[in-house]
Amino acid sequence: MIAIRNLSHRIGGATILDEVSLDIPRGGITAIIGPNGAGKSTLMGLAARLIPLQDGRVEIDGQDIARTPTEELARRLAIVTQRVGVASRLRVGDLVGFGRWPHHRGRPGPADHAAVEHALEAFDLTALRHRFLDELSGGQNQRAFIAMGLAQETEWLLLDEPLNNLDMFHARRLMARIHALSRAGGRSVVMVVHDINYAAAWADHVVALKDGRLDFEGAPREVLTGARLSALFGMEIAVEEIRGRPTVLHHA
Repeated sequence: MIAIRNLSHRIGGATILDEVSLDIPRGGITAIIGPNGAGKSTLMGLAARLIPLQDGRVEIDGQDIARTPTEELARRLAIVTQRVGVASRLRVGDLVGFGRWPHHRGRPGPADHAAVEHALEAFDLTALRHRFLDELSGGQNQRAFIAMGLAQETEWLLLDEPLNNLDMFHARRLMARIHALSRAGGRSVVMVVHDINYAAAWADHVVALKDGRLDFEGAPREVLTGARLSALFGMEIAVEEIRGRPTVLHHA
């Protein structure tokens, strides 16, 4: 479980997160939703210690991340952010291989090579392994970074808007893969999702943020209602159940 207690964060004079407390359950998929500027990416960055904590506390399976050695944290948690600065002339296979660094520390072995091959295959990147990142489409680039996170083989995988730039085929394939990892693979996945229907279809738990505060959380069928989503996004939203899942209707 990721336990977040009284988490606040400010940039300049602006409050990004305001006294957020919640428990992200271990196992399955937790989807973080909410309007732009709600603090979703900041929450992810703080939970992964990419952003220094200002106020509050974060524990991962009982360990305070502020006191956990970096090497240990990297073997327990992987995060793929929206903006990752790497050399554009890096090859796909090398990028995915970086996910193994916390394990081999520069001396990769058979298990590390196998993990990289598995991640490349899982995201249809095997044929692109020798391509440079600046030779890829936006969707291919996105899949390469997610594959790097997968290769890290951590108990927790945090993905910030992983469906960006993906077409319907690869978005669905990614969600199916993540769902399988959270079951047979035993991974606990936390992901920021803008398309609420992906959260409704695949997530086990939903966390909604608004104006830097926790708005609601719970199982998709319980919390993804028209009234709650309309208030969350400030627009009229209808929700109907299709094939046992809530389906959000917001285009009309």
